[in-house]
Amino acid sequence: MELPTQTFRVTRADLVRYAGASGDFNPIHWSDRIATAVGLPGVIAHGMFTMALVGRAVTTWAGAADAVVDFGVRFTRPVVVPDDDEGTEIEVAAVVKEVTEAGLTRLDVTATCRGEKVLSQARATVRTPR
Repeated sequence: MELPTQTFRVTRADLVRYAGASGDFNPIHWSDRIATAVGLPGVIAHGMFTMALVGRAVTTWAGAADAVVDFGVRFTRPVVVPDDDEGTEIEVAAVVKEVTEAGLTRLDVTATCRGEKVLSQARATVRTPR
């Protein structure tokens, strides 16, 4: 069973807010000059910010934050965020892989940006809604 896709817009303003909240002021998250100098295609979203957005999708599917039992990802590609008002979008989808007798649902999660997977091995286990 496929769960409804959720879409999250990410702008440079979001990256500034996340940097302030997390304390991660690495210039690859705000300076095109630095990002391209180190070989990136442009300013990229913080990996943990991307993971948090995917976690928000999992929480929505689960129905409550405390229903998420386990959640993990591997970062595959950076999320490039252009310097405009539109930013970019991350689309998050999931497939139910298993519902156990113990009341747990295992999800395989996919996150894409501009048609490319940005995470791999993204999986979550949630308490099955009753």
